[in-house]
Amino acid sequence: MTDYNILVVEDEHTLRRLLEYRLSKHYSVQTAANGEEALAQLGSNTPDLIISDIMMPKMDGFALQTALQEQKDTRTIPFIFLTAKADDTSRLKGMRMGVDDYITKPFDIDQLLSRIDRLLERTRLFQTQLDAKIGNDFSQRLMPKSMPEVNGYDITYYNEPREYGGGDLFDWAEPFPGVFFFTIGDVMGKGLQAKFYAFSFLSYIRGTLHAMLGTSTSPAALMQRVNKILMEDEVMEETFASLLLMRWEPAKNELTYANAGHCRPFLISNSGASVIPHSDLILGLDKNATFEDATIQLAPGSAVMAYTDGLIEQQLKNGSQLGEENLGRLAHRAKGCQAPIQGLLSKVLDNSAEKKFGDDILVFWMQRSAS
Repeated sequence: MTDYNILVVEDEHTLRRLLEYRLSKHYSVQTAANGEEALAQLGSNTPDLIISDIMMPKMDGFALQTALQEQKDTRTIPFIFLTAKADDTSRLKGMRMGVDDYITKPFDIDQLLSRIDRLLERTRLFQTQLDAKIGNDFSQRLMPKSMPEVNGYDITYYNEPREYGGGDLFDWAEPFPGVFFFTIGDVMGKGLQAKFYAFSFLSYIRGTLHAMLGTSTSPAALMQRVNKILMEDEVMEETFASLLLMRWEPAKNELTYANAGHCRPFLISNSGASVIPHSDLILGLDKNATFEDATIQLAPGSAVMAYTDGLIEQQLKNGSQLGEENLGRLAHRAKGCQAPIQGLLSKVLDNSAEKKFGDDILVFWMQRSAS
């Protein structure tokens, strides 16, 4: 049985029970004896499709369809007339009212099931395409259109959403000349809901940076404020997010960061890649959580790589996940590439079970020139 729920509206008792019996082998089925009973049921359980007779007492099928069209929550429910009214006038009236199909009695049950399947599949496909379009629009708005250009450094990122994506976000700002802030995060969840919360979450971060930078440039202090605001907002209640907030001062070749449970970044040199180990609690768990700053120096030729969890969770040919250790090894090998992120991702896919990523991919790469 599928997860689809179908409402059958039919006044003739035997036929209503027959439809309930046959359709319930494939779908969840609810029934009503007329339009009034059908409308009463919609408040508690909105069906994915309605099959309705036309001639019924109290409220006929035409009146039911009209009532559905007048409500924004019900006007898009696929609707099939199953009726003895075979005249062209009734058929034309039904089509003008926006019904999706018109089947006359007597009918073939297999043909009815086939039409139901096609209609539900078409609706599902339309919803999937709409979700993908909205998700892609969110994804683009959660990523910057450009990157800082600073002598002596190469800075780039790569983002590849999976279908309509999850909650990956990335942003940067230069609030003072020569002082940059990078934000890399992942709001828990999948699909459009995660996208929505990621979009709202990014607004919190931007607002906090703007409001607090007059008194503090500490990523830990900013992180603490973002966490508090997040937990005080009822709309964002039960939202959890990992976040890496970095302040970069290229004149000092210095990177100061606070890490709220995000994937630990790598510091990559010619001798290898090492995990930058510092990490605090993810956001949204404890209103009074505190965070700490940590600072690293960027030596000539070194690179910092940050990323979201879709990368280390990539499934390999042996069935295991890529993991932190393998990622560091491949990142070190990619450091010498002209385009290190593309080199890294290519090496990951060479070792993957499939030649595509199974989740959202976001990688940030900052490399200091060797001289």
